[in-house]
Amino acid sequence: MNYKATLEYLYNRLPAYHRIGKAAYKNDLGNTLALDDYFGHLHKKYKTIHVAGTNGKGSVSHMLASVLMESGYRTGLYTSPHLKDFRERIRVNGRMIPKGEVTGFVKKHREIIESVQPSFFELTAAMAFDYFDKAGCDVAVIETGMGGRLDSTNIITPVISVITNIGHDHMDLLGGTLEKVGGEKAGIIKNDIPVVIGESMPETDDVFIEKARKTGSEIYFADRNYSCTLGNHSGGMREREFRIRNRADKREISGVIPLGGDYQSKNLQTLFQVCDCIKKSFDIDDNTILSGIRNVISSTGLMGRWQVLKKKPLMICDTGHNREGIEYVIRQIAGIDAGEVHFVIGFVNDKDLSLVLPLFPQKARYYFTRASVPRALDEKILQEEASRFNLKGDCYPSVKIACEAALENASPDDLIFVGGSTFIVADVL
Repeated sequence: MNYKATLEYLYNRLPAYHRIGKAAYKNDLGNTLALDDYFGHLHKKYKTIHVAGTNGKGSVSHMLASVLMESGYRTGLYTSPHLKDFRERIRVNGRMIPKGEVTGFVKKHREIIESVQPSFFELTAAMAFDYFDKAGCDVAVIETGMGGRLDSTNIITPVISVITNIGHDHMDLLGGTLEKVGGEKAGIIKNDIPVVIGESMPETDDVFIEKARKTGSEIYFADRNYSCTLGNHSGGMREREFRIRNRADKREISGVIPLGGDYQSKNLQTLFQVCDCIKKSFDIDDNTILSGIRNVISSTGLMGRWQVLKKKPLMICDTGHNREGIEYVIRQIAGIDAGEVHFVIGFVNDKDLSLVLPLFPQKARYYFTRASVPRALDEKILQEEASRFNLKGDCYPSVKIACEAALENASPDDLIFVGGSTFIVADVL
């Protein structure tokens, strides 16, 4: 099989959450453990850092990987979902896994794949662990999928566990309350392994503290130990100055981040707390941290975070797709001096729209569309639901056509935002 045929085999043979939703979700580690036995626990051959959370785990994972690379470590990075190419999920020193490695892995291990019948995510995690060993990684930054406790990545014993925050996402699968979602994410906390919590919140702090007590893990709340302020945007560019302050010793560090979202201040606090905790395991310092942040896009290929696609009119996309993520985006858009605001939006068909549609401003022009994945919500249904919240606009059968319409209607001083779902951003990129 060539690369294209291999991907078709994986998509057709293995249930993939990013394509079919909850039908692909496995609530046990049986398949993962079977694959791990078969491959010989390869993740034990290099150090790992485990990152979970509702929002920000992708940005934090990429920045951590970039810092480790700047410090001279051969670094693996496993993230999901991908935006343009499946191989984005598995990188070593920023380079995507070669196509030949993907096809060779599937060809070599097809018998166990068809015997165990894992999900798409279960298999790609095994592929990542295998490739990181083959590529001679010193360390790998491993991002969970949606959960933690039952996530396919939760067989690793990391140097440190990281939980960025807890928000309203996948609550039908992870629990109906923030406390229950927090309990699932807390499942990555291991015995005697320190854990960093990015954001404190009354509903979940005690959940994490209790789990850390039971596992004998040191626990650090990043937002209690660090504060971060971001400079203003300049001419629609993503790059921003930041200043981070250690609350304990009052030490301040300034740098530049090429990720323009206001929410990155939270992720920077988390990053600095993690780096502070792992200095015993890795030779990193303030200079390599600042270089890692500054070079995160060029070093790791990170995309879709407050990404500027065009300047006149200003066209931005962002992968924020749950209540908390969209709140940040809408708040930032409201602070931009622009003419008319155009929203090109779409969602997946299992999204609770009552949580997100009320966040969007009524005084804007909407282009309702659908992404090119089976889970995409029909744009006409979205238009009908949006009208209940006085959001008015037209329907478009694809993201490309919707964006073309927005660009045709927009004046040079207008703003166009593309998002709502990660898959909408994937299509525009």
